Amino acid sequence: MSNLSRRQLILGSSALGATGLLGGCEALPGGPRFDGLYAASDALTFAVQRFLLRHQRLVREFPPEAISAVFPTINTTDPDDAEYKRLKAGGFAEWRLPVSGLVARPQSFSLADLRAMPARTQVTLHSCEQGWSAIAGWTGVPLAHLLNTVGLQREARFIVIRSVDGWWDSYDLFDALHPQTILAYGMNGADLPVAHGAPLRLRVERQLGYKSLKYLTAIEAVARLDGLGHGRGGMISDLGLPWYAGI
Repeated sequence: MSNLSRRQLILGSSALGATGLLGGCEALPGGPRFDGLYAASDALTFAVQRFLLRHQRLVREFPPEAISAVFPTINTTDPDDAEYKRLKAGGFAEWRLPVSGLVARPQSFSLADLRAMPARTQVTLHSCEQGWSAIAGWTGVPLAHLLNTVGLQREARFIVIRSVDGWWDSYDLFDALHPQTILAYGMNGADLPVAHGAPLRLRVERQLGYKSLKYLTAIEAVARLDGLGHGRGGMISDLGLPWYAGI
């Protein structure tokens, strides 16, 4: 099966499978649990979003003059981690991003490797769960291109992404393969600042800001999420926020 036809099959089945959640709060096969006080609303939000956006629509992009004068920096802005400090002192020349799990060709990529790949620049609205929003320009390699480079195995259904500050999160292939889901190394025409996640951060434009992890350290393709952490798909979900934060 070609990469294109397999991708179409995965995206189509994701959208169709999500509509089944309308009948109850069962999780995606192998996916995170929709449980707790807001289980029904979380499952419904996921199902409706997947149905309405099943054709992989793009979020709105803005002209460069719309970029916000100030883009707030919150939570971790300079990781207090010895290895990160060492890499930062060397200009991230020795930083590497391993991609492993259910892939045909596990590899480790330098920042130079990523910069040599086809890039996408997008000016988009970042909506924070804390109640603010800002527009910024992001440049990076589409996650779909990186995953195609390593070759997803047929069993892969979710992408787990880890950060230097201990956070981790996960995404189904529907969002991971979206054209605007990128690994950003640039912001507003310059290198990504440390306060915003240097050397590399994720941009998932169709979800709230907390799903766009900063300070990336590893990517892993997996078949199931229910055996990771508390089975809710990510560290922040274990703390109570929804795994799917679609906007």
